[in-house]
Amino acid sequence: MVEEGRDYLEKHPGASVAEFLDHFHAQGEDALFMEAPEDRPGRWVIPRGRAETALWLERILRDGRVDIEDPALAARDIAASPEALALLAADHKGRLVIQAAELRRRAAGLDELRTVVEDPNASERELQRALEGQHWIFGGRFVGEAAHRRLVPGDEVDIPLIRGDGALHIVELKRAMGLKHPLVVRHRDAWVPGAEVHKAVGQAVNYLVGLEEDRLRIREEFGIETRRAGALVLVGHPALHPEVPEEEITEALRTFNAHMSRVEVLTYKELLDNARRSLGGPDEQRAGAPAEVPGAVRELLPLPPAL
Repeated sequence: MVEEGRDYLEKHPGASVAEFLDHFHAQGEDALFMEAPEDRPGRWVIPRGRAETALWLERILRDGRVDIEDPALAARDIAASPEALALLAADHKGRLVIQAAELRRRAAGLDELRTVVEDPNASERELQRALEGQHWIFGGRFVGEAAHRRLVPGDEVDIPLIRGDGALHIVELKRAMGLKHPLVVRHRDAWVPGAEVHKAVGQAVNYLVGLEEDRLRIREEFGIETRRAGALVLVGHPALHPEVPEEEITEALRTFNAHMSRVEVLTYKELLDNARRSLGGPDEQRAGAPAEVPGAVRELLPLPPAL
């Protein structure tokens, strides 16, 4: 422990006493998971980060998503055995623990997406990369992403989602915090979507028309139904308009959506909030919530290194 403390101070010469003690305490917690490697009998090692993983697991289990009698004991047992997840995969409780691990993976992906969304310099391509492979973020209606993005000659959709009924649902991405034009504008006594929103919706409608006209070839060639295709436009962020209450921006877009049948408009903020709620966390919480606040899924605490 002394060697570990010296190593920490060498790497963090400006650390305060409180920070050093926190680090020392974390090492002490990891010491509870000491193990003897098979190739070096008689010598004990302290696996780093094991206590953090156990704490995360315990709070996931206590959240109520996994029915385990003693969450603390179960978490410690799993954390102490790197092979546990694979061995438990065939067991009912084990599968539930793996589901908890999936929640952890989704939380990490959501925080990566939030980082890109809040970057004013992020391009549409960067937003697309952050969203690819995370169809769960868009809600339970979708079962996956289509393998092909260019279904109609001359058109390439940003993210092609597949609904539960097998129909296509395209996602059109515009910039978030880097949007160049107003998301909403004042019209008489109300806020209404700006020209950037209308332009994006028009683009999505053109995609849907092309998909509808070429539906027979697409169904035969790709096995995708486009006759009932819909579209989601992701654009902007309420923080672009600090002078406008977020509720009014959301209401303006919802009123707009109410008059359209196949195209929906969401801000990236609303998408993130919806995804956060699906993980069991309130909108305002981030993954960096203080560790002493109970409920790892609800607050999405800092994620341990590797489960």
